[in-house]
Amino acid sequence: MISFELQLEYYQALVEKRTDYEGVFYVGVKTTGVFCRPACPARKPKFENCEFFETAEQALLGSFRPCKRCKPLSHPNSVSEVVKMLVEEVEGNPEKRWKDKDFQELSIDASTARRQFKKRFGMTFVEYARARRMGLAMKEIRSGALVIDAQHATGYESGSGFRDAFSRIMGTSPTFSQHSHVFKVAWIDTKLGPMIGISDEKALYLLEFVDRRGLEREVERLREKTKAAIIPGTSEPLRSIEKELNAYFNGDLSAFQTPLHMLGSPFQNNVWNELKRIPFGETRSYTEVAENLDHPSAVRAVAKANGCNQLAIVIPCHRVIRASGDLAGYAGGLSRKKWLIEHEKKVANKNGQVL
Repeated sequence: MISFELQLEYYQALVEKRTDYEGVFYVGVKTTGVFCRPACPARKPKFENCEFFETAEQALLGSFRPCKRCKPLSHPNSVSEVVKMLVEEVEGNPEKRWKDKDFQELSIDASTARRQFKKRFGMTFVEYARARRMGLAMKEIRSGALVIDAQHATGYESGSGFRDAFSRIMGTSPTFSQHSHVFKVAWIDTKLGPMIGISDEKALYLLEFVDRRGLEREVERLREKTKAAIIPGTSEPLRSIEKELNAYFNGDLSAFQTPLHMLGSPFQNNVWNELKRIPFGETRSYTEVAENLDHPSAVRAVAKANGCNQLAIVIPCHRVIRASGDLAGYAGGLSRKKWLIEHEKKVANKNGQVL
């Protein structure tokens, strides 16, 4: 999360075109849909039209494309020709899913591309291309547009390209919306970054941060288990969780009431229900959770079930830590886990009791 105070600092650096902030942050411009380096020579946007990111990947997942003037993914000049060429290739065809033969046609070794992207941007080339595709699809999800309108808005003359980009994320084509069981998916902005929620008309099935590793596989598993189509839209559970998340992040809510549907084995559901019993503002170790379930030797199984949770925050897997006090893993990132734990402790201490 980037605090409001830090956003103001970054905006001042942007206005002043401060080169010493290069690599510290990127700025997405809502009015143009591009993201830039701090020293971009373009005319500076108003503060309210800026969205700040700590990494290029976050900006891509936020549906922003690289600025053609400051070229945030091709700076500084020390960036190799391989990286520059691949960035240009992705921007020329961002919905493309890269295969080994595509690298061969460009006379580029796939392992070289992976290594150079990882060194320069902290993500592999495949992760970069995936983030770009996801950004395009999620932009349409965020707007809630009809499929045909979304197709035209993204410049696809035929529906095949858009359907391909969409299905990479949702695990199904948007034309499958006539299925008897239809899920709605919506983009939800939070203080810790964008999330997506998926629900039917009765309950919430998935709530995850957009940049969670393996999100596409999660959505695909959900689709396979439920045999449902997943299309952009809204529902009562989605409206409810968005409202509750806003209250939660503002410190005005500690108990979620949105109906949930937990898709898991009996053991996983027992673990998830136990997580919901961890008091707001407190943490438990994996060992303690296992003991509370009368399975003291099942610590690893508890940890695995914890990692399989598809309802971030509302099923508080972030409240589970190692017995040593270390935070351990969290699919949404350790920085988010740390923030969530500290946020809940502050709110609980401020109110003296659970809200």
